[in-house]
Order: sequence, then structure tokens, then C-alpha cells
Amino acid sequence: MYRVLLVDDEEDVREGLVVEVDWEALDLRIVGLAENGREALEMAERVEPDIVVTDISMPFMDGLELAKRLRERNPLVKVVILTGYDEFDYARQAVSLSVDEYLLKPFSAGHLTELLTRLRAQMAAEVAEREDVQQLRDHYYTSLPLLQADLMATLLHRQKSPEYIHGKAKQCGLDLHGERYGVSVLTLHMDGEQSADAELKQFAALNIAAEVWTEHGAGHAFMHQETIVLLYVDRWDGKDGEKRQQQALENVMRSINHYLRIPATVGSGSIVNTLAGVKHAYEDALLALDYRLVPGTDPLIYIADVERQTAGKLRFDELKQQTLTRCLKAGTQAELEDALEIIFREITVEHGRSDIQLYLIEVLTNVWKAAQASGEAMEDIFGAGFQLYADLFRLPGLSEAQGKVSEVCLLVQHRIASGRQHVYKDIVEQALLFTKEHYADPDLSIQKVCGHLHISSGYFCGIFKKEVQLTFLQYLMQIRMEAAKELLRSTEMKSFEIAGQVGFAEPNYFSFCFKKHIGVSPKEYRKQTALTASEGTSR
Repeated sequence: MYRVLLVDDEEDVREGLVVEVDWEALDLRIVGLAENGREALEMAERVEPDIVVTDISMPFMDGLELAKRLRERNPLVKVVILTGYDEFDYARQAVSLSVDEYLLKPFSAGHLTELLTRLRAQMAAEVAEREDVQQLRDHYYTSLPLLQADLMATLLHRQKSPEYIHGKAKQCGLDLHGERYGVSVLTLHMDGEQSADAELKQFAALNIAAEVWTEHGAGHAFMHQETIVLLYVDRWDGKDGEKRQQQALENVMRSINHYLRIPATVGSGSIVNTLAGVKHAYEDALLALDYRLVPGTDPLIYIADVERQTAGKLRFDELKQQTLTRCLKAGTQAELEDALEIIFREITVEHGRSDIQLYLIEVLTNVWKAAQASGEAMEDIFGAGFQLYADLFRLPGLSEAQGKVSEVCLLVQHRIASGRQHVYKDIVEQALLFTKEHYADPDLSIQKVCGHLHISSGYFCGIFKKEVQLTFLQYLMQIRMEAAKELLRSTEMKSFEIAGQVGFAEPNYFSFCFKKHIGVSPKEYRKQTALTASEGTSR
């Protein structure tokens, strides 16, 4: 259901529009009624209308100026101008302002219903166009190679959950389900080749490698950073995965040499058991490739042949780092405890003391970085002279170490949460102070306050409303009205002088706002307070 804001300075017109049109039948809902353009502009920030129906001739801000300001803030809002026949030439300016419709007065409810029906259909058509399934599908398939390449790059450089990777792979038309995975990196040696020729030969080599890789059912081949990456997906639950991968790699090398006559080298990492481990397999493949510079090295280099690999190596990998950092900064205590359980589950009796110590140092360093990034000093949390690592390693066993790390993490999590709340309050307090000091400025706005605080308006509006329980514009109006009431009670200043003192460039608009918010005009308010004061004195 689309939201509608009605704007007209005549109350009977506004009320007539509300009752005479069957808004619900049009799938429309009235979210606000405003008496002039300036009030409508302020209201639009709160109610975020999809359609604004406005009179053209109004005090303080006319309909065309309102349309212009609305367009600046939200180009998607639809604007309907109501205009009299004698204003029609003036209303034609609406074309340059991209006003969507105009309606000549006098008009019937039927005329407005017809116009809104047409506008509603136009909006529905725009949405349908953006959601056109066939058009989206065509665009999607055109972009598929780029999406696949992006996913493969993510596998090599980032660690994401298996659910995320498999979900994205399914969207891209890739099957990454397997028992184990391997990564090999192939580079061509084309010294002296022109750039264009080199790119063509790389593309030819990729086609050859992909064809051989597919024939072996080995997985996926793709270009990445001027190398050919061969992702091995072992879909057989057996012990000959390395042998299958080796056969496929040897055939790739043989075919490239046969068809292109270009020397090539392949570096191959260790087989890993999870998709998250592909990142480490890629890093190992690059390390293996570096050994091509060693004289006498075979063109097909396996990391296990050139470096001693520790089975079941403890890795505080990117995925664990990201999860722990998120839990420390924005998670619940239960989420943090679950993350720590996963971190410590990696440690087994097979791991040596030095491996475990290095692993826990990485964990605590990550906690330290999270605290520092949130503006919290570890000295303030644990006291001056604290020895985080030394205290941990003095503990007698792993269970005590896990308890100590959990204690540290919970303290840091609590401190970060408290600090964030303090930051929110500090920002709001600064905004309140700035507003109180500058409310007399007619140009005071959310943008000006955010510029002073060096924060975005979206972030500011959210925390301001949460802390103050008012929007900024509501609060500013409240401050101005209180200041005006005080001046009316304590001075003999004229109404137009008070208007300027409290931030209104137009005295008439001040009087309008005062009566709307206080219930009486400034003149009547002064009389009432004077009468009350005299009655109190006589008693």
C-alpha cells in the first residue's frame, strides 16, 4: 500500500479529500495532512510519502517550491499539483520540476480518483518493469561469468561459511560439493611476448586447461590475477584423490605443451577437507610456485614435496577472526560463548604446546585489536601492568586457559557495549547542545548538525530518535516554542521580533507554528500568562 501526504491550506479541502475518496480501494493510505509547504516538507521527513497531493498556492511555501524540495530529497516521490484555472500558466512550470500530475480546480472526487488510479497504475508498471523476470534473467545470465569469477576469487582470498559458498555457487550455476578440495596455480613463461599476444595465449591455455579439467571431472578452471587456477573438487570418498588430481594436472601440462609450445609451471597446494580450507590451499599453491626459481625443479611442484607440512595445523583463520570480532563488537554473550567453543574445539591432544600457545596468542591478539578498534584501552579494562599472555601461559591446563580467554572476551565485550552506548549519548548530548546554542539560526538543519558532528545524517537520525524519543525536527520545534513562550512571558518584544529571535525567518509562519503547537496565538498566550500572573499577585 502506497503512502499519501495531503497538503492544502484550507481545512475543508483537506478533510473533503480524506472522506470523499475511497483511498483503501485505491491501495493508498493517508499518512499525513499539512497546511502549507513548509510543514509538509518537515512532515515528509517523518512519514516518507510515496505520493504528495498539494495545492499550488499556499502560505510560507507554495506547491511548486515544495515539489522542488521533495525532488531534491527523494527523486522517486510522485507529486500531484492542485491548481486553479487562473494559475494554470504558473502551474506549467511543474513540467520542469518533474511534477507527475496536475488537476484543475474545481474538481470532483471522481476526477481525483481517476487521476490517482492512473498514477497508481504508473507506479505499479514501474515496479513491474524493475521486477520483470525475463529481463532480470537475461541480465543475470549475461553477468554469470563475472559472478562465477567473483565467487572463485572469494574462495581464494576470503573465508566464508559453507552455507554461504554453496548458496552463491548454486546461484552461479556451479557445483562445489565435494569430499575434499585442492588448488593448483598454473603460470605461462612468455618472456618477450607482446601484451596482446600474451593475453591471447593465456586465454588459449585457459580453454585447454578447462577442457582437460572437465574431461577428468576434476572441478573448475578459471583465470585469476594473470594465472590459471585449477580448483580440484574430489567427489569420491576414497584415498586416491591426490592421484586423480595429479593425473589431471599432468594432462593439463601435456596438452598446453603440445598445442601451444609454451613452457608452464604449476604449483599445487595440499588437499584440504573443507571449502574454508581452499584459501590455505591457494596460499600453499603460490608458495609451491615460488620454488620454480630453484634450479632443477620439476614444472609440476607440490608443496608437500618442497616443504614439511604439519598435519592438522592449528589455524586461527579469517572466518574465526571475523566471527569473534563481530561477537565482541555487536554480539550477545551466548553468541560469544558459541564462537569461543568453536575456537577451542580445534585444539586436540595431537597439537604441541608451542602450537597451542601460538594459536591462543593469535586469539588474544584479535581480542586486543577489537578493543582498540572500538576505542577501548586494555589497560583501562584490566588495569595498568596487566600481563595478558604471561598470565594465560601460567595456567596448568587447557580448560583453565579456555576459562581465562572466555573471561577476557566477556569483559571486553561488555566494555565495548558500554562504550558504544556512551558514544551514542555523547553524540546526542553534543547535538542537543549545538541545537540549543543555534536554534535561533533559521537555516539550522539536520545536515548542519551532522556536519558539525562529522557523522552521516542516517546514522544521526536513528540514534537521536532512539535517545530523545523525538525526531530532530520535532525537538528543534520544541526548543523554539519554549524559547518563544519565555520571551512572550518575560519581555515586551513584538511577535515578529520574537520570531527572529527563535529561528523563524517569516513571522507569519512563526504565528502559525505557535498556534499549532501551543493551541493559541502568541498574542493570546501573552494575555493568558499576564492574567494568570496578575491573579497570583492579587492573592
